[in-house]
Amino acid sequence: MRGVFVDANEALAVIMERLEKPGDPKVRIHRDPDIKPEQYPDILDGAEIAIVDHTALPTEVAKKCTGLKHVVFLGTGARSYMNPEELAELGISVHLIKGYGDTAVAESAIALMWASARGIAMMDREMRVGNWLREDGMQLTGKTLGLIGFGGIAAEVARIASGSGMKVIAWNRSPKSHPGVEFTDLDSVLARSDVVSLHLLLNDETRGMITREKIAKMKRGVILINTARAAVVDEAAMIDALKSGHIRHAGLDVFNIEPLPGDHPLTKLPNVTLSAHSAFRTPEASENLIGAAWEHCRRIVNS
Repeated sequence: MRGVFVDANEALAVIMERLEKPGDPKVRIHRDPDIKPEQYPDILDGAEIAIVDHTALPTEVAKKCTGLKHVVFLGTGARSYMNPEELAELGISVHLIKGYGDTAVAESAIALMWASARGIAMMDREMRVGNWLREDGMQLTGKTLGLIGFGGIAAEVARIASGSGMKVIAWNRSPKSHPGVEFTDLDSVLARSDVVSLHLLLNDETRGMITREKIAKMKRGVILINTARAAVVDEAAMIDALKSGHIRHAGLDVFNIEPLPGDHPLTKLPNVTLSAHSAFRTPEASENLIGAAWEHCRRIVNS
């Protein structure tokens, strides 16, 4: 059995090579992070394991990947890139990696929250063109942070936010408890929070879940943070709320179109802080990620 890391950037390729152990299954590293989906059959060349970072694998393309039995997806959001149920019908199992970047993503969510509260990116942009822009920021100590979805990342966000003097409330689809966090219904979280941070996987239940009506339930002047998946939110409704000031500021790491086009409406709004789907990108998280990918490969060949 052999595998191919189909879309490795150089940093992940180096870690992949370094973490290989004697006796590991043979994995070829294809050093090109920008492959097109139609290249899968040629790149895999009959391999049984595809390690995939971020390249979409349409079901019709998967049908042409002779010999493919396993996809090791580098993260938890495979559903944004492929249809696991349809792949399963082809005899292809999709393996996810959870928890590898909980702290990295949580720290990024907190960074976006603070940057949004104080308008740091906006001041930076203005000062670079000679404008001395000074506006009152939002002091976050004593404010309420509402977490929508509560897994490992949200737990880390709660830890950091609680330590900085914020009150943390949360909603989760299944019952949860966590020290220092008050769990309540979704509408209460939306209505009470000064900052709303999204921590949901994308699936049929969560797609478009933050509707125009849900946004209307939020406090006027709320800060919205999304390091989860863009499709959880009605983008047009969010943009309208940003324009009206109902949402004071949004800190976004994820987008419906990636890379985000330079002429996208979000790039024209001053009260949005953007980061390039990089919340998970730290050396520590990458080490955890590739280590877990190797463990998947070892388990697959030994099962």
